[in-house]
Amino acid sequence: MTASRQYTVDRTASNMCGVTLMNNQNGYVVADVMRRKEGVTVAEYPSMIRVDGKNKVVFNWDEISDAIGFDFGQPDFEEIMSTHYGRMVHLDDETVLFANPEDAAEYIDFDLEPVE
Repeated sequence: MTASRQYTVDRTASNMCGVTLMNNQNGYVVADVMRRKEGVTVAEYPSMIRVDGKNKVVFNWDEISDAIGFDFGQPDFEEIMSTHYGRMVHLDDETVLFANPEDAAEYIDFDLEPVE
């Protein structure tokens, strides 16, 4: 006989986005820069660092370069990032994560036409 289980599922959008970084020297500095930003939380674990934000998270290469001591950019970021959630947009001077695809529409050619 199979038991029936009832689960409650909350399908409300979280409005959150973020990345998981390697917990190494560069990951630590990037996380330290990000923890100073409003709406961003940083959680450190033995092998990884979580950087999560409400609605949008901006990783600015100039800010990070100043803190880390060398020119830091997208390839360096991709080297220390193991995963992300949200819509990721790479620009020349920063990488931006958006919690909602509608907010990233202008960058990702997202079709916002209503569906009937």
